[in-house]
Amino acid sequence: MDTLIEQQRRYHEERERLVDAMVKEMLWKKSTTRDIINSEHRQKLLLDQYMEGTNKLKEFYEDKDGLRKEEITSITGPNEFAEFYFRLKGIKDFHKKHPNEISVPLSVEFEDLNNLRENPSEEMTNMVDFTDEEGYGRYLDLHECYERYVNLKGVEKVDYITYLSIFDHLFDIPKDRKNSEYRKYVDILLEYLHGYYLRIKPLHDVDNEMDTVRIEFINQWEEGTFPGWPKDTSSALANVGAHLDLYAFSSWEELASLGLDRLKSALMALGLKCGGTLEERAQRLFSTKGKTSLDPSLLAKGKPGKMNRTKEQERQKELAMLEAQVYRFCELLAEQRLATKENVQRRQARTEGERDDSENEASASESDDEQGEDIPYNPKNLPLGWDGKPIPYWLYKLHGLNISYNCEICGNFTYKGPKAFQRHFAEWRHAHGMRCLGIPNTAHFANVTQIEDALALWEKLKTMKHDERWQPENEEEFEDSQGNVVTKKTYEDLKRQGLL
Repeated sequence: MDTLIEQQRRYHEERERLVDAMVKEMLWKKSTTRDIINSEHRQKLLLDQYMEGTNKLKEFYEDKDGLRKEEITSITGPNEFAEFYFRLKGIKDFHKKHPNEISVPLSVEFEDLNNLRENPSEEMTNMVDFTDEEGYGRYLDLHECYERYVNLKGVEKVDYITYLSIFDHLFDIPKDRKNSEYRKYVDILLEYLHGYYLRIKPLHDVDNEMDTVRIEFINQWEEGTFPGWPKDTSSALANVGAHLDLYAFSSWEELASLGLDRLKSALMALGLKCGGTLEERAQRLFSTKGKTSLDPSLLAKGKPGKMNRTKEQERQKELAMLEAQVYRFCELLAEQRLATKENVQRRQARTEGERDDSENEASASESDDEQGEDIPYNPKNLPLGWDGKPIPYWLYKLHGLNISYNCEICGNFTYKGPKAFQRHFAEWRHAHGMRCLGIPNTAHFANVTQIEDALALWEKLKTMKHDERWQPENEEEFEDSQGNVVTKKTYEDLKRQGLL
């Protein structure tokens, strides 16, 4: 049915189903960066379809052509039965001409959309294009911008990692070096950042963000506080000039004592020609003393320099506006920027053998998203660092983590690296094992990992301690009446015999 009322009803139903689909899309669990980006792009498509239907409904309700009012009148007027049978006849004629026509309700269309979310096709898996370097929205790919930056005149040549840290330090570049080539570089950088952000955040209102940037920029520009573009007050005074009170001078010779620059400034303030020698300038300026109208021959013919300065100021303002937008995008992409630096550093830290495996890692980069960010690609089974990612292989070898130490006292537990092995002697696992053996966990048993060795050493220590123990029978001394010093046992024997 192609009546306006039916179309209007269909658009209302479509809007309700679109809202339901967007809610389900937002509640759907996303485990990877790829899922998050694809989900936002699907929400963007649903939102655009919702806005399109809303605009159509607005046109129907406004009824500028009056067709909706005519249709309502026809179905509610005195001849409503005639209108009913007329439409019924139209439906029957349509089905006679198209007997096998199948009507697909909206519920089926949106059910197919839910199925595509759970079992996406190849097109739905990659809803937006990214380069290999960008890792489907996880990293930035600024190689083209980097090449243009290092080819700019007057800038310091840096490597790519340093560039990732300073590419938004546009205020460090002197104002006199921001030429046409610099403008092209900023345009390309801004175009990339803008396009990249729209690809990873399609639901964000970038236009509203840029309007806010423009308002803040205009305030900073007028106040002269925008970074990299200080307000040049000296040039403004030189362009406008400074008036001079001629009534304080009685002759042009006194004016000549002020110098060329001061006379030029005074002539510019009056709009007169400012060329010539010192005497000519002084005479020209003194000739205007007390006159309300100036000689046209003394006036400057034109001021092309002022027009050029105005154009230059507009050009600088436009360029500074582009820089302000770059600054805002750098704030929005701070997380991706940090991840890019870590990714580049990790790739540059590979050894020769790891570089041979880089092709395998590139081929497995797609599976990284499928496995999720919680399970990083780790073919060599390296330990994870503080950021949850495998540490570099050279650091793995440096700390000796490829060397395994087995401790029988700890239940044949294996320790990776000498540092962990030495530390485990003071930890609970080793202390518990020693306690079960009835041996104190003292420094005597350092580096002892076998139970047999620990028991033998403990028996030896007990023997040594027994030998070193103080024995009163042999070591306690007594003195008799004659001053002789004897042991306790000898003293008691002599005492029993009555010899003392």
